[in-house]
Amino acid sequence: MVWGLVSRETKEGGRIIVEVNDKVAKIKNLKVDDRPDSFGDSREKVVAFNFDYCYWSVNPEDPQYASQDVVFQDLGTEVLSGAARGYNICLFAYGQTGSGKTYTMLGTPVSIIGLLCLILSMKSQPCGFFLEIYNERVRDLLRQSNQKKSYTLRVREHPEMGPYVQGLSQHVVTNYKQVIQLLEEGIANRITAATHVHEASSRSHAIFTIHYTQAILENNLPSEIASKINLVDLAGSERADPSYCKDRITEGANINKSLVTLGIVISTLAQNSQVFNSCQSLKSTASTGGDSGIPVSSGTDSRRVPSQRQSYIPYRDSVLTWLLKDSLGGNSKTIMVATVSPAHTSYSETMSTLRYASNAKNIINKPRVNEDANVKLIRELREEIKRLKALLLSFELRNFRSLNDEKDENLKELVLKNEVKVGGPSSIPRRRFDPPT
Repeated sequence: MVWGLVSRETKEGGRIIVEVNDKVAKIKNLKVDDRPDSFGDSREKVVAFNFDYCYWSVNPEDPQYASQDVVFQDLGTEVLSGAARGYNICLFAYGQTGSGKTYTMLGTPVSIIGLLCLILSMKSQPCGFFLEIYNERVRDLLRQSNQKKSYTLRVREHPEMGPYVQGLSQHVVTNYKQVIQLLEEGIANRITAATHVHEASSRSHAIFTIHYTQAILENNLPSEIASKINLVDLAGSERADPSYCKDRITEGANINKSLVTLGIVISTLAQNSQVFNSCQSLKSTASTGGDSGIPVSSGTDSRRVPSQRQSYIPYRDSVLTWLLKDSLGGNSKTIMVATVSPAHTSYSETMSTLRYASNAKNIINKPRVNEDANVKLIRELREEIKRLKALLLSFELRNFRSLNDEKDENLKELVLKNEVKVGGPSSIPRRRFDPPT
């Protein structure tokens, strides 16, 4: 997403170097473009990046201008449809300070988070959390506490639920007004400060989590489908200015640490996904007997495929990546919104953001529907019963004399056992989503 020039960039005489054409974003290097071609200069004048969506939000009068409504129609509806089917969802904004991350997620009059909360509050009674990560420490944005003791929350990891914050307050909302009140309270408590890049820069990462639970009736059995929606507004990074106080320098160092770790995690996940895809294609070629182009020495099994070890993913190197572990390469459908500035003075930051976004496209997540385990087991048993009954019926219709009575009785006994399992539990326990203490 490309937003317009901020006041600082306008004063500096910023020239627009980014162009959006359908799903392609192009960035021009003015340092190379303004000089005559010289021998040995391998830098490209224009670099193109392909994405699922590209938005030009620089000039409202431009025919290609994309408003907040357009962004929500493309991205917000994907979040809603995934949550309705029971998938975990993560949507996070990544980019430099002043590029429009917070405005995209929380801006007025229309924002992605605001519209999502409006629709979800109309359908059910979701519960939510709102936290910030400041200097690698976690603070609850929706709980009034002593300032000295506000950063005592610890990150834990449950073997099934994954990472969570111990002691984080949970709030159930029944209408849209309550959602907006919580959002405004959390945003007001968030730490911001003036930097040389932005007058009110977010100095922390904010994660707004919504637990969305649907009570349904499946096969005449009460059941629940649950999804966790992580909406993340990352802090922007900028080079430290010696003229600012020590606090700003410390903040910038911790922000850069978490964002660098996030970049390493994204790059490693992308590499591992490419390794997985290449191994799968090699196995497929070997199993079909095709020529894989890999030399095989005599006396070895020609079906063997060379194994490539996947790299270690440093999730725990920062609190941010630890909390987003499931959202990056785990049980979640993840959407990354990369916001960039079109100004030539932000060339290096824009290139870095576009490269990270391009790498993130290669990550393969493994999302699964969060459904009641007992209902899932009963459904699978019923499907097995249906299959076995169809098999019995086919035997009877075809009148296979070769099928002896002993096998017939064993098959009927297996059907009976599965029917007993299905009819066993009289009630289905409701699933809880409270974090363990």
